[in-house]
Amino acid sequence: MANSALLKSSIAKKVAMALSGLFLITFLSLHFFINLTSVFSPDFFNEASQFMGYNPLIQFVMQPVLIAGVVFHFVMGMVLELQNRNARPIGYAKYNGAANSSWASRNMIISGLVVLAFLGLHFYDFWVQEITYKYIESNVIDETRYYPELVAKFESPIRTGLYAISFVLLSLHLWHGFNSSFQSVGFNNKYSKGLHKLGYAFAIVVPFGFIFIALFHHFFNN
Repeated sequence: MANSALLKSSIAKKVAMALSGLFLITFLSLHFFINLTSVFSPDFFNEASQFMGYNPLIQFVMQPVLIAGVVFHFVMGMVLELQNRNARPIGYAKYNGAANSSWASRNMIISGLVVLAFLGLHFYDFWVQEITYKYIESNVIDETRYYPELVAKFESPIRTGLYAISFVLLSLHLWHGFNSSFQSVGFNNKYSKGLHKLGYAFAIVVPFGFIFIALFHHFFNN
């Protein structure tokens, strides 16, 4: 009976983590689209950033939900990792993880922690700066400031390099996590194969798209 309750609890946690992960993927897609416009149209990027920065629904509803989702996803990941380790207190005499699973699936906690650290830096760079500008420093709103601020962030080769490494690890995290999310919520039908391919494509296109944006501004606008 106790084992059954533990199993149900573990499944519920995996489903909750999967759903939070899918929610964060939605945010990541929107964020990528807006940042990508900075390569092609600085004016549109400024307009989109201004809208995101001053829309009450986004600022006071979606943004707190996003922050809560990020914290919940990574805390739940830590809980599940510890739970899995405690379920096997005696290690295998010989275990060749590479023969049974990918590096991404075996090191989700590592890539997740690096991504979390990067998100903390990202919030500090952009969100804290935006809050300081809007509510502390300035009485006059400059609607064209977003593009120069973005470009300035990628002036340093060290920062740009760390940014790129973080997104490589995000790619590995998504490579396993996207499809694992659908498995956790029990999505297994004739569309599953197509969703797996979509997940792998997303795990490559979006993170490396962010890297392209960073390198573009570093080499061509600085």
